[in-house]
Amino acid sequence: MNEALIYWLQQGLNALQLGGIYALIALGYTMVYGILAMINFAHGDVFMIGAFFCFLLSTQLGLSFVPTLLLTMLGTGLLGVVIERLAYKPLRQAPRVSAIITALGVGLFLENFTLALSPYPKHIPTLLGNVTWNLYGLSLSSIQLVIISLSLVLIGLLDTIVYRTRIGMAMRAISWDKTYVPLMGIPVDRIISITFAIGAGLAGAAGSMYALAYPVIDPYMGILVGWKAFICAVVGGIGNIRGAMVGAFILGSVEIMVVAFLPSTFRDFVAFTLLMLLIIARPYGILGKPRVQKV
Repeated sequence: MNEALIYWLQQGLNALQLGGIYALIALGYTMVYGILAMINFAHGDVFMIGAFFCFLLSTQLGLSFVPTLLLTMLGTGLLGVVIERLAYKPLRQAPRVSAIITALGVGLFLENFTLALSPYPKHIPTLLGNVTWNLYGLSLSSIQLVIISLSLVLIGLLDTIVYRTRIGMAMRAISWDKTYVPLMGIPVDRIISITFAIGAGLAGAAGSMYALAYPVIDPYMGILVGWKAFICAVVGGIGNIRGAMVGAFILGSVEIMVVAFLPSTFRDFVAFTLLMLLIIARPYGILGKPRVQKV
C-alpha cells in the first residue's frame, strides 16, 4: 500500500479517536442549550469527574472496563441531575447571566472538591491491554478501536433517542416552545432532568475513554477539553445534535493534522483560528439555523 495513503489513513484514525471524545462532550452542551437556551459551563468538569470515577472504580474496586464504563456513566448521569435540580432549576426564570455565573461556580466547586480529595495527577491502569494490529502498515491499537467504536455507537444511540423516540420528541418540543408544551401533558421537569442525565452520562463515557487514551488525569483537565467541546458545539450549530458531531470531528481532524505537520505548540493556535474564521463565515454554525420568533 502506498506510504502516503497509509500515513493519511493513520492520521484519520487518530482524528476519529479524538473527534469521538470531543463529540460525546459537545453533545451535552448542545442538548442543554437546545432545551434551556443556557450554556452549562460546568460540563467540562463533569467530564473530569468521569475520568476520576474511572480511576477509582478501576484501582480501588478492581473492576474491568465494561462495568467501570457503565458505572461511570451512571454516576455522572446522577451528578448531572443533581446539578440541574440544585443549581439550575431555581434560576430558570432568572436573568441568563445568573445561570452563567452559577454554571461557572459549579465548575469551580467540582474542580476544587476533586483537588481537595486528590491534589496530584493520577495514572489510570490499562484496562484493555495494549494490543496493536498492523494491516499493510496501518497500526490500530485495541484502545483506539474501542474508543472509536464505542463513541460512534453512543453517538448513534443518542441520535436514535432524540429523533426516533417519544422522549426525544418531547425534548425537541420543549426546545421549540417550553411555554405551551406543559399544556400537552409533557412533564417538562422530568424531560429536562433526563436531558442532563444523558448529557452528563456521555461526558462520563468520554472521561473514561480519554483516561484510557491519555492515562494521566488531574482536577483541571476538564477546563481546556470542555472549552474545545463547547467550541465544537458552536461550530456545528449550538442546539443541533448532528451539528455538534460534525464540529467535533472537524476540530479533532484539524488538531491531528496540525500536530502531524507543525510543532505541537501550534495546535491550539491553528485550530482555534480556523474555527474562529468558520464562525465568522457561518455565525449560526454549519448546521445551525437562527431562531425566528413569531409575533
